[in-house]
Amino acid sequence: MGLTVRLASSSSRRRQWLLERYANITLDFGGLIGEESPAPNGRSVRDQVDFILNQKIERARLEHHLTISKKEESDSPDVANYWIVADTLVEDPHDSFLSLGQPRDSISALHMLTNLSGRRHLVWSGTAILDFSDSNVIVHRSIECATVEFNPLSDDEITELIESDSWQGKAGAYDLAGSAGVHARVISGNEVTVLGLSYSSIEFLDDILENES
Repeated sequence: MGLTVRLASSSSRRRQWLLERYANITLDFGGLIGEESPAPNGRSVRDQVDFILNQKIERARLEHHLTISKKEESDSPDVANYWIVADTLVEDPHDSFLSLGQPRDSISALHMLTNLSGRRHLVWSGTAILDFSDSNVIVHRSIECATVEFNPLSDDEITELIESDSWQGKAGAYDLAGSAGVHARVISGNEVTVLGLSYSSIEFLDDILENES
């Protein structure tokens, strides 16, 4: 069995991307324990991602501590030394302080897709790699953005995207690696940023895994 990495996220897209990139790791996959507080009002979307990412880092520290404590009390599986936490928000094309998170329902998704149709927008992803292999925990964090452009969407195309359910669990109500890929493209930045991870943190993880191999 290869090295175990914990992706502390319920995003199936992040999971798929990591499994395709790292064939020799065991990926422990699942959301963090605890509740997430929304970012305070009056912050840019970039700062909202920063706020949420910091929360997730602290929740990951706590969860790792609790998991280690539980392991010491029972014969449970080994705990991953390397954890990944991430957050992604889509910036409204008209307002850099308004974020488009995951739509609540199909009506919310409809509004988001209509807003993005025929326009460019920014996608912000923050990622942290936590290295628990030493008592002095190493945290590498980064926030990056990419620019995405949507073609003008017809009513039929929007209906097709809604009915495909590809919007579920996706910031901005679209999946660039799925159904929305034929309607949108990355103009600048890395595609992985749109899929939910910052590339510089991935490069940091690359170095870790190379040294472990």
